[in-house]
Amino acid sequence: PSQVKKALCVLIQHNLVTYQLQKRGFVEYEAQCKRVLRILRYPRYIYTAKTLYNDTGELIVEELLLNGKMTMSAVVKKVADRLTETMEDGKTMDYADVSSTFVRLADTHFVQRCPVVPESPENPDAPPPPAPTLVLNEKDMYVVPRLNLVGKGKRRRSCDEEEPGEPKAKKQKQDGESSEPPLDDGIYWQVNIDRFHQHFRDQAIVSAVANRMDQTSSEIVRTMLRMSEVTTSSSASYTQPLSSNEIFRSLPAGYNIAKQVLDQYLTLLADDPLQFVGKSGDSGGGIHPWTFLLLQGLMIPPRVPLRFGSRCARIFRLLLRKKHLEQKQVEDFAMIPAKEAKDMLYKMLSENFVSLQEIPKTPDHAPSRTFYLYTVNVPSSARMLLHRCYKSVANLMERRQHETKENKRLLEKSQRVEAILASMQATGAEAAQLQEIEEMITAPERQQLENLKRNVNKIDASENQVDETIFVLESFIESTVKRP
Repeated sequence: PSQVKKALCVLIQHNLVTYQLQKRGFVEYEAQCKRVLRILRYPRYIYTAKTLYNDTGELIVEELLLNGKMTMSAVVKKVADRLTETMEDGKTMDYADVSSTFVRLADTHFVQRCPVVPESPENPDAPPPPAPTLVLNEKDMYVVPRLNLVGKGKRRRSCDEEEPGEPKAKKQKQDGESSEPPLDDGIYWQVNIDRFHQHFRDQAIVSAVANRMDQTSSEIVRTMLRMSEVTTSSSASYTQPLSSNEIFRSLPAGYNIAKQVLDQYLTLLADDPLQFVGKSGDSGGGIHPWTFLLLQGLMIPPRVPLRFGSRCARIFRLLLRKKHLEQKQVEDFAMIPAKEAKDMLYKMLSENFVSLQEIPKTPDHAPSRTFYLYTVNVPSSARMLLHRCYKSVANLMERRQHETKENKRLLEKSQRVEAILASMQATGAEAAQLQEIEEMITAPERQQLENLKRNVNKIDASENQVDETIFVLESFIESTVKRP
């Protein structure tokens, strides 16, 4: 039981399991499958934080993902120490610099507070409940506590630098660590995954606009999304309405376009069939992007040629455009011979890319008096593609495990040699001695290690690419479910 409790604590700490107090008095635990699948996307979250907030933001997000939940003071100290380790001798990282980056992450909602236990119970004499009820005030979700963190990051002291008789408590006291709890004790923070997903979605929209129109259009849409990124919920189908005057004032400083040209671009975006932007009301002021509504024209057709060939993709796009077609109409519109068109339609039908709808002329459903129309069920196709994407990720993970297992002995030998080299370099060994240690790994073994590294890197890159497709498909499925 003690091991089960510890395991549950770890899973709850990382938001992989939730608990609920039942009426009978016992606690039920539930695995959060969606959150478990998000572990696949952790590298992308960390890379996005690095892109937006440099190395400091990267390490803050990485520490929060590694630990699940942490206080701000603990994150700042840990990140400052890690950054100091990578700096040149004599240089250190100030806590204040890390704190400012943390505040920026909170202001843009990339990190948020965790729910906490209420401080004052209703009846102090009553026994504590089997499970605490956590609450969170939405107003305080992104409020950073005012901490005057003064100090610099510390480097790890090697074993040689530590005095053998020096007690641990004394060393901590010398390092300036006090036994008093920090000012933000009890205020824990976690990564806001939905906010990262909103950022990915916005990037996908900007990229789609750039591919369909031009760079200026994409920059206008990017500005609109940036203006409402904090004020709009990550699950909302639309941003808040924005007037053209507000958009004009918020355009980047180096983007010199006239107000009249901006209005023309907004009209073009609103009139486009994909409807990335729509008008709100008749006053002409409200403009808002529309996310993933017509994904079937952007994501699913490119997957069809990979599996069935370019002619099947032509039929698929035709069905997307015309909605419902009989087999003879498909043959005529797609300009494909009857036998080939029939084979392709049946092949896609068996793989659930297209579906067949029967419309009888008479109540007896006689085949001779029934229309058979081919159509594309886009949500169903998206779910099927999503299922196959997860299968692909599982295959990639198994392949990585196989590659690592096959070369386990060689990897262990390489790690031992690297450890010996590091210790000898620290003690100031001669170049000849270091070369002798390096030669413990032969040329064929070194080549084998290079091949393994290259293969694992390819697998990692493939995982990330498949995850990008998974994100777009999941976003589309969620948007179709939520839409009335």
